[in-house]
Amino acid sequence: MTTSQQGRATEDTWMFTPADGWTFDQVKDLELPFDWELVDGRIVVREQTRFWHSQVRDEIVAALKAARSEPYKIVAEQCVMVDDQNTPKPDVIVFDPRELNFFEIECVPVGKVSLVVEVVSPGSRQDDRVRKPALFSANKVPYYWRVELDRDQKLAVHEYWLNADTLSYFPAPSHPVHNDKLVTALPFPVEIDLDALLGF
Repeated sequence: MTTSQQGRATEDTWMFTPADGWTFDQVKDLELPFDWELVDGRIVVREQTRFWHSQVRDEIVAALKAARSEPYKIVAEQCVMVDDQNTPKPDVIVFDPRELNFFEIECVPVGKVSLVVEVVSPGSRQDDRVRKPALFSANKVPYYWRVELDRDQKLAVHEYWLNADTLSYFPAPSHPVHNDKLVTALPFPVEIDLDALLGF
């Protein structure tokens, strides 16, 4: 069901998407009993993740923070302002904080994002493998990592680089898939022991 209303969404009306979709300003102050993101003007519920997912995400954040070089900053579960109707929340982002006012911004501008990391869960496969790579590549985010858990409970990180001409991602030439250990120089040199990320 849609509605033509153009006011702010409330806890009673958020599910009735206007014909033109919600904007971030209309929904940003909602207090809903679940985590969500804005996708093409619709409020989309984010799934409850399993323990391993949160563990891997947090360990990747810690590894990136330990290895980072200036000017980069690393944050988890922060919305990215792609446009006023798309504010996805990647698992991890690496971004350039220069010229950003942390007391005022609500989402990191997509033009400041250097790397997006998504840890794939059963309910996010289509988004993490198709929709989000397309969204971030079209908006010139240079690097995208997709972290997968295989049937043997081993991690693999698929590393993608942006083709600036086609605005699409292609597998990193020398290391498209990292198993056991992730070693890359972009957006800055980092080594991550993937087996250790699951060492509960």
